[in-house]
Amino acid sequence: MSTIEKALAKKKGDAATTEKTTDKKVATQTEVTQPAIPKTAITNAKIDNNVLEIDKVNLADKGYLIDTGSRKSIKDEFRQIKRKLLNNAFGPPSKLLNHPNLIMISSAKPNEGKTFVSINLALSIALEQDKTVLLVDADVLRPSINRELGVEQTEGLIEFLLDPDKDVSDVIFNTNIDKLKMIPAGNPHHLSNELLASEKMAALANELANRYPDRVVIFDCPPLVGVTETLVLANLMGQALVVVEESKTSITSIKEATESLNEDLAVGLVLNKAIRSHKDLYGYYGYGYGEKE
Repeated sequence: MSTIEKALAKKKGDAATTEKTTDKKVATQTEVTQPAIPKTAITNAKIDNNVLEIDKVNLADKGYLIDTGSRKSIKDEFRQIKRKLLNNAFGPPSKLLNHPNLIMISSAKPNEGKTFVSINLALSIALEQDKTVLLVDADVLRPSINRELGVEQTEGLIEFLLDPDKDVSDVIFNTNIDKLKMIPAGNPHHLSNELLASEKMAALANELANRYPDRVVIFDCPPLVGVTETLVLANLMGQALVVVEESKTSITSIKEATESLNEDLAVGLVLNKAIRSHKDLYGYYGYGYGEKE
């Protein structure tokens, strides 16, 4: 039974989770409870001297992990997830991975909560004392990070990939959250997805992986099913999280989403929108890399 199938067995039947370790594979799984997002008006954020002013109150109202001392449960859930990622990025497993500090967040299909996970994971890593995090909106066909953060439309990844003379520093924005930077998706373009498979995108991934050795780069990517460019993008990464919506994502969809991923990619599975009380959560964060079984 594969790492993904074992995580799915728990999701499908509430069976006891097992762990199996091989020479190059470790399995666990974590559930994340995503709250209903209130219909709150998005506050306009300001762009001042290449700084994006994120409305932290608005983020907290929408259920995101803002360090106000509240929402301890979601903080603990993402703490479990980031510890695995940071260990793979900077610990002994990093020697077995290509670009281990580059992490893609995706899902089988749209609307399963991958952007919710991407932003919260970035906010959680930004709390680390010795790490910085760069959040990249690579879902260029359906970008949503600017909207979720309440940030105005700006130039971003699309403009960088289109312009051979544009430097990546032109589209990396500081934010008013310490240790968090971001690259927005940019303005819509008819070749948006194709740009993700370009040579300049590959060069960007290499630069981001090596320029700052203590930085984690999180890519909010398009879904894996139906967007072939996502698989090309996955080959540039060292780690991947596939977000699964409880009681909605089918086993077939998850298998289809993961079976074509590079076998050297560290692949994790996050169960999102879990419908149960926090005290009943006994989740694990599915993670494995190396040869597929």
